[in-house]
Amino acid sequence: MGKIILEKNAYTFDQILKGNWEEGDAYFSEVLLFCQSWLQGQDSFLLQTSGSTGIPKTIAVDRGQMEISVAATGKFFGIAKNPRLLCCLNIQMIAGKMMLVRAMVWDADLIVTKPKENPFEEEWVDGAFDFVAMVPMQVASCLSQNSSLQKLKKIKTLVIGGAPSPKSLLEKISSEKIPAYQTYGMTETVSHIALAKIAGTELVFETLPGVSIGADPDKRLWIEAPMAKEKRLQTNDLVDILDEKHFMWIGRSDFTINSGGFKIQPEILENQIAPTIESYYGKVPFFLFGLDDEKLGQKLALVIEHPILDNPKKSNLLHSISQIVDKYQIPKELIFVREFVKTPSGKINKSETIKSAR
Repeated sequence: MGKIILEKNAYTFDQILKGNWEEGDAYFSEVLLFCQSWLQGQDSFLLQTSGSTGIPKTIAVDRGQMEISVAATGKFFGIAKNPRLLCCLNIQMIAGKMMLVRAMVWDADLIVTKPKENPFEEEWVDGAFDFVAMVPMQVASCLSQNSSLQKLKKIKTLVIGGAPSPKSLLEKISSEKIPAYQTYGMTETVSHIALAKIAGTELVFETLPGVSIGADPDKRLWIEAPMAKEKRLQTNDLVDILDEKHFMWIGRSDFTINSGGFKIQPEILENQIAPTIESYYGKVPFFLFGLDDEKLGQKLALVIEHPILDNPKKSNLLHSISQIVDKYQIPKELIFVREFVKTPSGKINKSETIKSAR
């Protein structure tokens, strides 16, 4: 029988079902209580959405949805019986909870760590795992330290989600030949419904078994998936549909910036200017945002997380950017913020960050 391993303690699923564990750390107690509810047959669970594109909300997810998702992921990757897993994500969010569910459905040995930037800093956590899920920030941190990198290379299947991976991260993953996949999904589909093998910077997503996709006239992706409650989910994600099972993600339609009649996709432009920004300020977090403007409707702003709010290099940065992008893609305003506002799942909350800077 599989078990949950929490730092110094390990509990079989039978022990968890009976409530036979030591009271202690609040986070680990939450892990065990969720697992106990699942093992006792609870049919519905309340989950928190990330809040990356709006106000975070709580939604109810059925047990059957989660079981379908786990089965589809297991079939996609050919997960063997009794795998060894790592949960290093926040279990209050869907991605973390789904790692707990996978462990119980697959009868796995699951090591659980508290969510942190580099879970492999913990000496008791090795890299000999069959399946691990991380967010881009965690993968980048692991890649930056040799000891963590060596552990990362031992993982058989690494899935990366929660946010798109920057181009520089995709390049590093590819060069290190790490068997990793970028995920596409949302809380409403209880984790991912498509995965893209990372082998370069061009990602082609393949849907999980049983998932159908298409696009509306504005190229926004719709999804029909057995793990979703709604028959058809209409997203705000702009995509290129390659065939009935494959697509490429372009960006979000609700993030599109209309500046003087020119439509700018921030996600695409961010990848273009990332090396230039890095040459001036290093690998700092940044994003592009559309600010209201009387003349243009929206003006393009570049927002950089940096402790020096009035930096003399900023005019040189904008000049360098102007050499590699079209005229209408040059930021009209450069904003420095000491620290970005984050959502509960660790994503950048762009609108709140802008408010904090103005």
